[in-house]
Amino acid sequence: MSAPHRADLSASISVFLIALPLSLGIALATGAPLQAGLVAAAVGGIVAGSLGGSHLQVSGPAAGLTVITAELIHEYGWRTTCAITALAGLAQLGLAALRVARSALVVSPAIVHGMLAGIGITIALAQLTIVLGGAAESSALENAAQIPELLADPHPAAIAVSLVSVAVLLLWPRLPGRGGARVRRAAPAALAAVAAATTLAWAADLDLPRVDLPAWSSHALPEMPDGPVLGLLAAVLTITLVASVESLLSAVAVDKLAAARHRAGGVRVPRADLDRELRGQGAANVVSGVLGGLPVTGVAVRSSANVAAGAVSRASTVLHGCWVLIATGLLVALLEVIPLAALAALVMVVGVQMVNITHIRSVTKHREVLVYGATAGGVTLLGVLEGVAIGVAVSVAVALHRLTHTRITHEVLPDGSHQVRVHGQLTFLAVPRLSRVLGGIPEAAAVAVELDGTFMDHAAYESLHDWRAAHAAQGARVEITGRAGQRIGAPTAHDCRPWQPWHNHQCTAAVPNGGTAGAGPRSHDQLLGGVRNFQRTTAPLVRRELARLAQEGQRPGQLFLTCADSRLVTSMITSSGPGDLFTVRNVGNFVPPPGGGSSDDSVAAAIEYAVSVLRVSSITVCGHSGCGAMQALSTTDVSRRGAPSAQPGAPSVAAGPEAGTGGEGPLERWLRHGRPTLDRLARPPGAAPRIDARPATDALEVLCLANVVQQLDHLAAHECVARRLAEEKLALRGMYFHVGEAQAYVLSGMDGQAPVFTAVRPDVGSGLLTG
Repeated sequence: MSAPHRADLSASISVFLIALPLSLGIALATGAPLQAGLVAAAVGGIVAGSLGGSHLQVSGPAAGLTVITAELIHEYGWRTTCAITALAGLAQLGLAALRVARSALVVSPAIVHGMLAGIGITIALAQLTIVLGGAAESSALENAAQIPELLADPHPAAIAVSLVSVAVLLLWPRLPGRGGARVRRAAPAALAAVAAATTLAWAADLDLPRVDLPAWSSHALPEMPDGPVLGLLAAVLTITLVASVESLLSAVAVDKLAAARHRAGGVRVPRADLDRELRGQGAANVVSGVLGGLPVTGVAVRSSANVAAGAVSRASTVLHGCWVLIATGLLVALLEVIPLAALAALVMVVGVQMVNITHIRSVTKHREVLVYGATAGGVTLLGVLEGVAIGVAVSVAVALHRLTHTRITHEVLPDGSHQVRVHGQLTFLAVPRLSRVLGGIPEAAAVAVELDGTFMDHAAYESLHDWRAAHAAQGARVEITGRAGQRIGAPTAHDCRPWQPWHNHQCTAAVPNGGTAGAGPRSHDQLLGGVRNFQRTTAPLVRRELARLAQEGQRPGQLFLTCADSRLVTSMITSSGPGDLFTVRNVGNFVPPPGGGSSDDSVAAAIEYAVSVLRVSSITVCGHSGCGAMQALSTTDVSRRGAPSAQPGAPSVAAGPEAGTGGEGPLERWLRHGRPTLDRLARPPGAAPRIDARPATDALEVLCLANVVQQLDHLAAHECVARRLAEEKLALRGMYFHVGEAQAYVLSGMDGQAPVFTAVRPDVGSGLLTG
């Protein structure tokens, strides 16, 4: 059997062991026949796995649809719910034919996360009643109301079995050491929890309700829907939308997991075709509904386990469905000894985990807690469809509030000038307040207006422009800065960015004393022009942050050591700002080894300060393509004075002040630090570095890449670095920036003797990982 087939077989068994107890637990939580969960798991694996567009996504009954399905069963009965599931599958097939899958991703993540949190709370409350020995009701409020009564009259056997299940489920991933890792790989936490609880119930001979799988001959199949047409249409629409959105977001999240595994050296898996995935989900729901199964969605828990187990193709998903199908025929006797309290505890923990702390932090960061809370509360108290509708309404209201709510502040500075700050978008709704503030500024007073929004409509523009002209006519100085205000008073509009070459800047074209921009001897004037542009457009935006840093001091988390080459703009390629990087630059990005006899301690001093005083958590050595120092090393013996030029028209590496007087120049002495890199490549086996799957393009690139690896070795030899590495409080990273491709590569590992650099690629889309 080939390695990919072995990986898929192993992964399918791991996913099957997770899916089996979860499918039974979700069926129990919905009030459906327990076999319906197994049918949905088998159909999701085989049908959705074969026809879907995501190679590693695992589909089956999902906790996200538990509350919806339970409501449908309560209102219409099980057989009509099966028909609704099949109709929802047909609707998904129609949406897939219209190729609208991508549009599902525009739903606010706060609404999706809030919906799942509300569903999780509802599931947890319902299953808690079973854990305590009672029976679940259809409403979250009803379940919450009966908890005090159940606590007053507990059921010790059910509670004991549930506690064992919960304890194993939570502690299993934390088993220590290599032995614990092997045990976790052999038996997933969900299976271990149910097995432990079942063993306890069997050993203690506890009298508890257990799994009851009816004969397949009595398995309920769908019937023609019977009920109000509008209600049935709403049910089909709800299942269609929730199942589609959850499946598509899960598919995007699985793509991210697979991409991260590939960057770490794993097998590359093609990205999901979302329209095909929606088509596969639709087909699975049609089949599941016809066969009497629960609604099917892509399930992130099983999908992430599939990726982590090393699956490389859709074969693992299909095989997992086959194992479920076989288990429903051969393992009935074994499944029927499982206590229902164990499954209830399992699903209760899944419900609690759906209230994801990471999601809450994310929506808090983006100021969408109100949308999240309203959706979660609406789903818990009223139902999924009502809760989502409330979430959408609150989301729209928040967006309108942000668009219309503009804060305007005015202060008089110590020098007597006035400063007006406009926080937010500047629209016609804010014009009366802005005019009132500006009208209160004394005549002829100097004014600075800072706009930090990204939008200004025509009414606001005209109002601000007219006031500026009137105030300036009184001899006053008026300065308007900010993104929305860059065109105010500017003779010409432009879109310059701070890192663009000077000869492309219109904002630095005006040179003092009649000079000409771009003239070589007057490049210092271009520098001053750039500084003026910084003071005019950038300084107002960063002044507050820089003032904070000036007061608190620097606390960078990274030491970034790179070449002095002017084409390497560290803040641009790392998207960093003030206070982020402690940067050391020198010719050739060299790290002189300790005790090497070098008279230059500047690099070692910077390393010691960053590691011992600033306590940085990582150090990056970044080389680049076309490095002049590496060109000098590749064409010159740097121990010989009078070496040839590194680049056409450039001075000799030995062309320092001492070059003509019988001594070495400072540049030649410095380049001696590159000799270990040459020696490294000369030593057998001398495997050349590689970029992704391709070898380096030429000898110069080989040298540039090898130099990064060599300087990391030098770095690790410094005492302060070695000490922090031993404490596991510091990480070293190699990086290579290809100037012509504008592509960064990170040292990802060693393939034998060959260092391998892997391209850093942008993340695409957003994902959702839930139970």
